[in-house]
Amino acid sequence: MRMSPDLPPLIRALLEPQRYPPALQRVELVQTHISWVLLAGDFAYKIKKPLKLSFLDFSTLALRQRYCQEELRLNRRYAPDLYLDVVGIFNTADDPQWQGPGAPIEYAVKMRRFDESARLDRVCQRGELQPHHLSDLADTLVAFHASAAKATSALHFGSPPQILAPAQANFDGLLRDLPGAEVAQRLLALRDWTELQFKLLTPLMQARKQAGWVRECHGDLHLANLVLLDQRVRLFDGIEFSEALRWIDVASEIAFTYMDLLAHAQPGLANWFLNEVLSRSGDYEAAQLLRFYAVYRALVRAKVAALRATQTQGDGAEALAYIALAERLAAPPPARLIITHGLSGCGKTVASSALLQSDPAAATLRLRSDVERKRLFGLGAKARSGSTVAGGIYTADAHAKTYAHLRELAALLLRAGWSVIVDATFLKRAERDAFSKLAQDIGAAFSILAPLATPAHLRERILARNALGRDASEATLQVLAQQMQVVEPLTEDECLKGAALHF
Repeated sequence: MRMSPDLPPLIRALLEPQRYPPALQRVELVQTHISWVLLAGDFAYKIKKPLKLSFLDFSTLALRQRYCQEELRLNRRYAPDLYLDVVGIFNTADDPQWQGPGAPIEYAVKMRRFDESARLDRVCQRGELQPHHLSDLADTLVAFHASAAKATSALHFGSPPQILAPAQANFDGLLRDLPGAEVAQRLLALRDWTELQFKLLTPLMQARKQAGWVRECHGDLHLANLVLLDQRVRLFDGIEFSEALRWIDVASEIAFTYMDLLAHAQPGLANWFLNEVLSRSGDYEAAQLLRFYAVYRALVRAKVAALRATQTQGDGAEALAYIALAERLAAPPPARLIITHGLSGCGKTVASSALLQSDPAAATLRLRSDVERKRLFGLGAKARSGSTVAGGIYTADAHAKTYAHLRELAALLLRAGWSVIVDATFLKRAERDAFSKLAQDIGAAFSILAPLATPAHLRERILARNALGRDASEATLQVLAQQMQVVEPLTEDECLKGAALHF
């Protein structure tokens, strides 16, 4: 085996297959900026490089051991079957052994190996990433964030000054590494936007930290740190070397994945992921921060790409692409408000899902009455309330509270610059008018999405949906019959505001 003379003796020796039980034919090496990863049979061994950089310190054996233990602790929160142990390496660098007398000369994180082609960035590049994969990721991510440790008020993590400092540092690096007046002008405009948004959002950042939304997150949740195993999306390789990079508002974590899907030219999947996360968590307040964090994440990537270009005499095209993405994120299209109208089973959710996935700007959020009604009454989206047709959580009072809540959330999102789809029956003209007025007051375009279906199809769909038991809707044939008696069809002037779509 030909070995690179640049590798230290320890790593060169550990590339010899006979050092691993059972005997292997080949050991592969993957290098990152800060680690060596030895791929040996069913396992991977990650060894930290003895570095001291501005953002990490692996310079001593004791520190490397400490951060190996941290890596194990942090990643076992969501991948205990992948992160197995911290193991010592014994004897000498020229003749290393995985067991032996004396103290270890080095440490490694032992992981269960998986096929690199299953990483989500590679799945995406092959065109195989599907909406249901991102729905699964949303389930995992929301559950992980709910259980993650919360930053106490004594910790400075997630405070506004700590949020602004790295954002400003992005511009310092980019202005230094990317030549040209035109690029500098674009960067200065983005810096002005960042500082203005920060000023506007500072009270919310402070409030969210006090409310416990700053948590010990993954910290580096782009597609290359997600893997599809047994058709489930798994997190791995969270940040262990910097508390500041992982103790963040959950909105910043969500924004990274959202931005990376956009960078992979997948706006429909990005929009779907965002909606699936927010629908599950109910944290629509986070939407006010998502663009700020997405721009920040794009510019971090731009800074890294620009630095790499200066080191390799590259053309800087990758950095410029991320800057262009940041510009698009900072200037979303004008907000619009879309409400649905129709009886249960007519296809409102199918139609609104199609709209979400067809938004080229990934700037639309959906509110589902079936989900938000249950949230108001302390129920999970798929929980059964046991309510009668006009009882329980479906009384007239509960109905009014649900629509008032939907209107309040829609106003919050519209004012934050997001387009909004409100997926509800909107059987009454007065309910539709209230949302039309909201759009008018905010200055958003308004339209009505009204799918049509025959009575036979309505009944067929309701029965099929209830048999599966996977949807938030609790509509039955009795509910449908009651709706048919009270529905107020769209008038001619309302039809001018939208389109009746057939599904």
